[in-house]
Amino acid sequence: MSDTTTAAAQAPAPQDENQLILERREKLKALRQAQQDGKGVAFPNDFQPSHKAEQLFAEYDAHATEILAGMNVTVKVAGRMMLKRVMGKASFCTLQDASFGSSGGRIQIYVKGEDVGEELYAAFKHWDLGDIVAAEGLVFKTRTGELSIHASSVRLLTKSLRPMPDKFHGINDQEVKYRQRYVDLMTDESSRKRFVARSKAVSGIRDFMVQHGFLEVETPMLHPIPGGANAKPFTTHHNALDQQMFLRIAPELYLKRLIVGGFDRVFEINRNFRNEGISVRHNPEFTMMEFYAAYWNYQDLMTFTEQLVRDAAIKAGDSLQLSYGGKPVDLSKPFERLTILEAIAKYTEAGEGAYNAEWLINALRKLGHTEAKHHLSTRSLASLQVLYFEETVEDKLWQPTFICEHPVEISPLARESDTKPGVTERFELYITGREFGNGFSELNDAEDQAARFKAQVDAKDSGDDEAMHFDHDFVRALEYGMPPTGGCGIGIDRLMMLLTDSASIRDIILFPALRREA
Repeated sequence: MSDTTTAAAQAPAPQDENQLILERREKLKALRQAQQDGKGVAFPNDFQPSHKAEQLFAEYDAHATEILAGMNVTVKVAGRMMLKRVMGKASFCTLQDASFGSSGGRIQIYVKGEDVGEELYAAFKHWDLGDIVAAEGLVFKTRTGELSIHASSVRLLTKSLRPMPDKFHGINDQEVKYRQRYVDLMTDESSRKRFVARSKAVSGIRDFMVQHGFLEVETPMLHPIPGGANAKPFTTHHNALDQQMFLRIAPELYLKRLIVGGFDRVFEINRNFRNEGISVRHNPEFTMMEFYAAYWNYQDLMTFTEQLVRDAAIKAGDSLQLSYGGKPVDLSKPFERLTILEAIAKYTEAGEGAYNAEWLINALRKLGHTEAKHHLSTRSLASLQVLYFEETVEDKLWQPTFICEHPVEISPLARESDTKPGVTERFELYITGREFGNGFSELNDAEDQAARFKAQVDAKDSGDDEAMHFDHDFVRALEYGMPPTGGCGIGIDRLMMLLTDSASIRDIILFPALRREA
C-alpha cells in the first residue's frame, strides 16, 4: 500500500495514518541501509537550488513554447512534493518552495525513466507526497502550455514520515491548524499569503518610522516592576538576583526614559505579555509598536497614526479600500475624531442621561453590570461615562475613529488638559468596533506623576489587580526633566487582522497560545 497519488479523478479512500507512517519509516530504513552500503545518503545536504518557482514564472512564462525550447535553459529547483501522477514510463510531480506570487510557489516537474535512469525512476515512483525533492533540468512548456521542468535528474533530499492531509479535504479542524502551523502553511496558500502580508506590513511600518526620524530601540522584557499599562502581569523569579520579576506588559516607561536621556524620537516593535483571557481578540503574548516623539502632542500623534495605518495597508495589500467580515472599511478618508461624550450622543439615545450618574448607573445595571463586580455606586461620573461608552458605542465604530479626552483617573500616564479639567489629552483608535491604538500627550510633571502612582497604589490596595505599581525610578527620571512628548501604542496583531480580513487573532499569529494537548 502506498499513499502517493494517481491520476484517478475521484478522491481516494481514506487510509490508516499509522499504517502510512509505518510504510514511510520502512522506506527511510531502506535509505539508511543503502547509505551503510555506500549507495547514497539518507539525508543529503549538498544541493542548492538555482531558482525558485516564482522566479521561473516571472522570467519564462511569457515566452512561447518554441522560443523557450530554443533558449535551452537549465535550472535546479527543490521543494516539497505536493502532487504526483505516475503514468508508466513518464510521470509528473509538483514541487512547492518558499516563493510567493501567482505560481503559489509551485512548479511542475516532468520525470521520464530514460532521462533520469530506470533505477532512479523506479525509486521515484515510490517517493511520497510531502517528501523534499530536488530536480535539475530544462525549462519547457507542456502541450497545455504549463511551464514545467523536464528533469535530467531528481533526488530525494528529505523523507517525510507523516502523510500530508489529503488534497480533497485539507485540514478541517481549526485548532489543528493552530497547533500544527507547519502543516497549515504547507497545505493552505491563503495562510501563507496572510503571513507574508503580515511580514510586509511590519517591515513597512519599520521603514515608515525610520523615514520619519525615529530610532528603533530595544527595552527589557523582564521588569522588576510591571508598568506602562493597567493589566495583570506574568510573574517569575530571577534566581541569581533572588527577586521577583515580571514579563513586561508594556515598554512605555523605559521608552520615556530614553526621551529623558535625549533621544527625541524612539520606537519599539516587540512582544508584550498580559496574564489575562484568551479570545478571538486576545493572546497572552502579542506584538505592539510603541513610539514617542518629543515636542508632539496628542493631535500630532493622531495625524501621524492615521498616515502610518494607511501606509501599512498599502504595504500589505496595495489598497485603502478594505473588506472586513464582508463589510467595507475605508482608510482613504480622514479618520473621524470624537470625544467620549460626542460618541455617546452620536451612537446612543442617552441624551442628557449621559451627564447624570444615577441615569448611567441604572442603564449599566440593565446591561448586566452589578455593584459587586463593577462598584457602580462608587464610580465617578467620568468613569461611568467611559463604562457606558464601552458597552454601547465601541462596537458601532466600524470606520476609523479617534475617541478622545479620557478621564484622568483611568489615564495615569497621560497629561491633563489645560482647558478641560478632569480629562486628558488622550485618544484611542477604533476600527471595525475594536481598539487598535492608544496615545496621549505624556505626563511630564514629576510631582503629578508621583501623585497618580500613589492613587494607583491605593486602588491596588483596594483590590484592583490591574492598577499600576509605584515606579520610583521613573519618577526620578522625570525629575531630571522630560520635554513635552507624545506617545502611542498600536496593536500590530489587531492591525494585521484588519489588513488580512482575519476573524481571529490566532489566524495572524504563527504560534498562538493554546491549552496544552492532553
